[in-house]
Parts: sequence; structure tokens; C-alpha cells
Amino acid sequence: MSLSTRIYLSEINQKFLAQLKAIDCACLGNFWSLEAYQQEIDNPSSCVLGLTTENYELLGFGCLWSVLEEAHITVLAVRPEYQGQGLGKAIVWGLLKKSRDRQLEWATLEVRASNYVAIGLYDSFGFKEIGRRTNYYEATGEDALILWCKNIHTPEFGLLLEQWHEAISINLLTKGWNL
Repeated sequence: MSLSTRIYLSEINQKFLAQLKAIDCACLGNFWSLEAYQQEIDNPSSCVLGLTTENYELLGFGCLWSVLEEAHITVLAVRPEYQGQGLGKAIVWGLLKKSRDRQLEWATLEVRASNYVAIGLYDSFGFKEIGRRTNYYEATGEDALILWCKNIHTPEFGLLLEQWHEAISINLLTKGWNL
């Protein structure tokens, strides 16, 4: 019998700033400054959700903004050495759960048109492409796809969240993580 590492999905605070920034640099190419992450942590309309171990290691994180009835997912990143294990899926699930808890009606995000792994991840939660932002990513000139997931406030979506949570938890256990 193998032991699994206990992990926690929760809103994080400033003690994780250095780890947030390290993951940002490793995965996103210095997307936001340290000050910007601090502002997100302090902003009541924002939610910075982290996946951590008992030893306070930040494995990955995501951020959303609550804007009227909308959850706008602004960033999602998992440490490179932990990618491909289902941790990103757990974070997206958590962001959607937080959005539903805040009684938001839909979620939206932008994703690089070439990021097929992320597009597949979002598709697994029912996100659909509703548009494209031409030359959105300044450094590369790459387009962003605008994805949208509707009706997250409905009872049916609540049932989906429960089913996804169970499937995500089982998958993570097979990878040695206990959510």
C-alpha cells in the first residue's frame, strides 16, 4: 500500500507570494508582478486559490475576478514538475466551485489558441469557444480564444461539480495525491 500526500485547495494569503511569483515566472513568463498578486489577494472581488501541501508548498494556483454575474478566470498555473497529474483540473474545479458559491452565473477566460492542453482542460468543464482576440498576447502576437461556461448557478451544474470532484479526487489518488 502506498501513502499519498495530503493536499489542500483553499484561498491563499501573502505568505505564498514568493511561491506564486516563482510559479508565475516558471509557467507564465512573468505574467504579473509581486504587487499585482498582493492586490489580488487583498481584493474582495478576487479569489486566489492555491493547491498546497501540509508543508505549505504551493503546487499551483488560479485566480478569478467576480464581475457582476461573471467569474473571469484570469490565471491558472501548476509547477512544471507537477504538471500532467490532474492538479490543474482540481484548481479549475475549485475556481468554478468558488464562483458558484459567490452565486455567479457564468465563467469566462482567455487562452492561447495554441494551448491545446489548457483548451482540453477547460472543455472538460463545459467551456465553449465564443470568440477570439486577435494578437492578444503581446510578446508573440498570438490570438486568444474566449471561452465561456454558462449556468454555473443552476442545480444541474452543482451536481456536475459534485461528480467532477469525485472523479478528480480518485484520479489524484492514483497519482499519489489526497485532496
